[in-house]
Amino acid sequence: MIGMDRNTLTLAREVAVRAAVKAGELAKKRFGSGLVLKQKDDRGDLVTEVDVQADRLIVDEILSVFRAHRIYSEEAGEGGVASDWVWHVDPLDGTNNFALGIPLYGVSISLSYQGRIVLGVIHDSAMELTYVALQEEGAWQGETRLAANPTGALPKSTLSWIQGHAVRKDNQQALALRHHLEYSVKRVLRVWAPSLVWAMLARGDLHGVVLYNSEGEDLYAGLLLVQEAGVKVTDFSGNPIPWLNGGTGTPGTDEAAYVVAAVPAYHAELLQLVQEGLAAKDEE
Repeated sequence: MIGMDRNTLTLAREVAVRAAVKAGELAKKRFGSGLVLKQKDDRGDLVTEVDVQADRLIVDEILSVFRAHRIYSEEAGEGGVASDWVWHVDPLDGTNNFALGIPLYGVSISLSYQGRIVLGVIHDSAMELTYVALQEEGAWQGETRLAANPTGALPKSTLSWIQGHAVRKDNQQALALRHHLEYSVKRVLRVWAPSLVWAMLARGDLHGVVLYNSEGEDLYAGLLLVQEAGVKVTDFSGNPIPWLNGGTGTPGTDEAAYVVAAVPAYHAELLQLVQEGLAAKDEE
């Protein structure tokens, strides 16, 4: 991207990977131990002391190197100074799983430059696997370059559904759309750890992901990871996502996202399923 310092991006990758691994190690060490649980809101979302500790660890790691950057984190909120470079941090994605003793939780860190996501790091804490994506340079798990290439027909496939915390249980449009997807394919997976879902899609283990009215710091790294692995990412109308392709959008400040993500061979079919599900609700 014009004006972007590639040396900054290279250093940012090193810092983000180091911070994500450290936060993952902290979470794995505490997994299964006695935790102090607090409800974040009236929807029942949880926060633990591990969330807070991991958040502080990551933020300190980033700001120790990039004091002139802006940073948004899940627990600490907004910090740093006004900058073209903006970080988004979810230190413990999948807190409810973590608190329940389900080993599906991770770390998500992204960096954007002038509103476009340029770096994404996801760390699967339980499996100790780190995924890295750089804008226009590919997606990687360790030394392995990721190229999403699922096989088989979409109706016999597994998709994943992600919905935002603000989506109420009685949201009829969300219920109707998810029901239509569940009726149309073999399985619709919900694991409540979006960062790990994006990693599964980037590996080719899923045929697609439908994200409904979602928001938060766990979103941006995953979007870049899957796009760099060859996944087509659009909104529900089939339009590109500005955060990935340039435009007026800014991660963290826009309205929540509605996303259809699948490799090009399956994207049109999945997008059609989504639009059919939305139309069916509108016709009621």
